[in-house]
Amino acid sequence: MPVNVRSVSVHLLPDLVEPQQLAGKTAVVIDVLRATTTIVTALDSGAREVLPCLEIADARAKAAAAENPLLGGERSGLKIEGFQLGNSPAEYDARTVRDRSVIFTTTNGTRAMMRCKLAKRVLVAAFVNLSAVCRELASEHEIEIVCAGTDGHVTREDTLLAGAIVDDLSRATDLPLKTNDQADIAADAWRSAIGQMTGSSILSQALRASRGGRNLIEIGHENDIDLAAQIDKFDLVAELDLQTWRITGR
Repeated sequence: MPVNVRSVSVHLLPDLVEPQQLAGKTAVVIDVLRATTTIVTALDSGAREVLPCLEIADARAKAAAAENPLLGGERSGLKIEGFQLGNSPAEYDARTVRDRSVIFTTTNGTRAMMRCKLAKRVLVAAFVNLSAVCRELASEHEIEIVCAGTDGHVTREDTLLAGAIVDDLSRATDLPLKTNDQADIAADAWRSAIGQMTGSSILSQALRASRGGRNLIEIGHENDIDLAAQIDKFDLVAELDLQTWRITGR
């Protein structure tokens, strides 16, 4: 990619991109409801690190070898048996997670991270750290945004956040911006949404109407939608170290 051109591609599901396509590029993983929102919240609350695991057995094994770990995550939206924490951002407060290693596995989010294993860098994005992520991306030239979706289906909440990032990058650069169709679709969805937006309440309404939002309401976690809709609640960049497979914040 020429240095005088920036490329931003969106992949609305992990299965829509091959790991090799991400090789050497900066990847951004999105799972608004709720994995990436919860990870950013945990790090802002003082967690030392978040260790994402693909399977429950992997998480248990890693916890058995760790000092004073916390097991967190979900399957079908619900806390896993024997885990201390589920996947609600509200559970990851400073009193609970400060200076702890959180070993974390979810249905969709951690799988999206695995798709990015060949990337140069992997950032973890949510609405709660939107501006921090965009600021970090300002100097990157090849950006690949990977949405987790829900059970193999495209979700509105992830699409909207991807669009918000594309929109910010398109306005923040003097360089020509090369996008794929999914990036344009996501940006159009975000611009349409903010045309009606006067605050996080409108975003909350949009997330409630999404597939992920409806799922959370059904299992009694509606409050998590409001937590995920708080734009720029945290000024924190969360990055997955691909060598150690740990997420830390700064």
